[in-house]
Amino acid sequence: MTIATILQRKGHEVVQAQSGDTVLSVVKLLAERRIGCVPVVDQGKVVGVFSERDLVYRLAEEGADALNRPVQEFMTADPITIDGDTPVIHCLSLMTKRRVRHLPVIRDGELVGLVSIGDLVKFRIDSIESEAAALREYIQTA
Repeated sequence: MTIATILQRKGHEVVQAQSGDTVLSVVKLLAERRIGCVPVVDQGKVVGVFSERDLVYRLAEEGADALNRPVQEFMTADPITIDGDTPVIHCLSLMTKRRVRHLPVIRDGELVGLVSIGDLVKFRIDSIESEAAALREYIQTA
């Protein structure tokens, strides 16, 4: 299965920020939407990802004054991205190896979605449960 399958079920809406937005405004967005990460997009291109981790690390270093600075100073620049044809299992492996929890999905240079490790794990669990149910049904009818 590929990421495109997950996006078909989940949808393509992506909450995003711009590099000039203040850290405080982006933190408020994270809290309001109850999400842990936003891609930072300028002129239609993903230039970074801002996550809860980015916030915590910088607040620990610089204190509350950091909240008034632009998110571009805190984001993870040049994030790892994937496309819709990327297999789910490859993404899980990539997230584990690179210690990231979110991957922007890009098609023709444009952001078309965002998947989290939670999305991928849920998809895998649903797939396994579906396979198990099909096997039980097969065994009962044999």
